[in-house]
Formats: sequence, C-alpha cells, structure tokens
Amino acid sequence: MKLFTFRENQHIIPGVLSGDIYYNVSTLFPLYDAHFFENDGLKLLQEAIDTQNTQLSVIQHPENLVFGAPFATPSKIICIGLNYADHARETGADIPNEPIIFMKSNTSFSGPNDPVMIPKDSVKTDWEVELAVVISKKARYVSAEQSADYIAGYCVHNDVSEREFQLERGGTWDKGKGCDTFAPMGPFLITPDEAGDVHNLPIWLSLNGEKVQNSNTSNLVFSIPELISYISRFMTLLPGDVISTGTPPGVGLGFKPPVYLKPGDVMELGIEGFGTMKQEVIPFSIDYVMPKV
Repeated sequence: MKLFTFRENQHIIPGVLSGDIYYNVSTLFPLYDAHFFENDGLKLLQEAIDTQNTQLSVIQHPENLVFGAPFATPSKIICIGLNYADHARETGADIPNEPIIFMKSNTSFSGPNDPVMIPKDSVKTDWEVELAVVISKKARYVSAEQSADYIAGYCVHNDVSEREFQLERGGTWDKGKGCDTFAPMGPFLITPDEAGDVHNLPIWLSLNGEKVQNSNTSNLVFSIPELISYISRFMTLLPGDVISTGTPPGVGLGFKPPVYLKPGDVMELGIEGFGTMKQEVIPFSIDYVMPKV
C-alpha cells in the first residue's frame, strides 16, 4: 500500500493508493497517527482494500489532489549524519564509527510540495534528500534481527539544513536542522511489502532542473536494521516516529565554492518507486503560516 493524505476545505483527509486506484479512507481511519499504527491500522486498512469495504471511497480525479504529509506529525524526527561515505568525504568529515544522531523538531514537519522558507538571517540553507523510516510500534532495545517488526513504512524526506546555524554557531547540529518547513516528507508512506529492497534504491535531488544528488541507498554506511537497533538503545521509539537515514553526496555544502538555496529556487527529489516531491524556496516572513499536515 501507499498511504497519503490530501487537503480539502482546510481538512487533512487520509487516503491510500492500491494498484492504480486512489481511495479516500476517512470514514474508516480519521488520521494516520500513533493510535492508527499501534492498533493494527495497517493490517485493518489492507483488509478493507482486500474485501472492498463499502466505506472506501474512490477518488475520481487524483490528479487534482493537494498532498499533505503522509502521516500525522511524529513525536520525534531522528536523523543520521554522514551515513553515506562519499557524503562524509565531500564535507571533509571522517566516516563515523557509530551512527551520528541528531534531532529535527516536529514543528519543522511539512508536506511534500509545501514551500521551504529560508530562516531569518540565513545565508547557508542547504538541501539533503533522504530515505526515511516510520516506526509502527513502541521500540526499546530492539535487535537488528527484530527490526522489521517495527517498521510501518518508508518515505522521501528533504532534510533541509542551515549550515551556519548547524556548524558555525557552536553546540549540536539541531539548531540548523529544526527550522520551520525544514522536514518535508512524502508524498506516500510505502509499506514494506511494496518498498522492495530498501538498501538498493536510486535516490536523487534536482535543483532548478539540474540533478545535484544522484546515488543509491546501497551506499549507506549503517543499514536500517542497524539504525533501529542502535537508536532504540538510547531512546524509546514511538509509533509514527521517523528515522531519516542520511543523505548522499551532492549537497550545497560540498560544492567548490558552496552553493546555497535562495528564494525562487525549486527542489525536486525522489526515491525510485516512492514518488517525488517538489518544493519552492521562499524568503523568510514572520507572518508565514505553515500548511496543515
């Protein structure tokens, strides 16, 4: 299944793509949130599709959908730094011996095609396409071998980053990562049965029509089972939480000289089979209201 949400009359409505049919599932499931994931929502949704539950409503013109984020705002967004060896090299960093963990605030969470707003006083806002993993149930001290039991699905994530805030202002990376609009995700949450080999997927990002990131998830330093096991040693993972697995080379920081985002730029990014996202960069405005997710 490919789960999504769409916006209609100021409401967020859950849907699912099965085969080539888009369904509105709001009469069965009001939200794809923690309650949905931890109460067998994915299994019940699949059963509804398999039995052609009469409460499923076929969406007649899916080309007109305005997508929101494919699941509700997570309790936390956990990211992994320098998890592609060639990305570490382009930034002048060593390949880590253990996963580097940092957090993005859940207030940075946004939809797949929502604008990315440059923060106030920012001159070094950057792009990072990533494969994200969504957790299905509470996870503590999970082994790598058990990790598949804790995965709800996968999606595309743009780990937008302000490099000056992240690297030049002291302290941890978090303050360069959690700005408003800095975590667009979507357009779909791909369930594991449809995701294929998630450690062998083309992943890419284009800036203003020019492909700047073009890699494959086979180049991850730490695999997804390793990451789930590692992170669950240090914090409890809750249903709907996100682990973002790191970005390949081609970020603006790695250019010689560096290239950073400016108002009017357009990012398009995707992972094979997972759909694509498109975000226009807008200038900072204290009055900007983030769209509902």
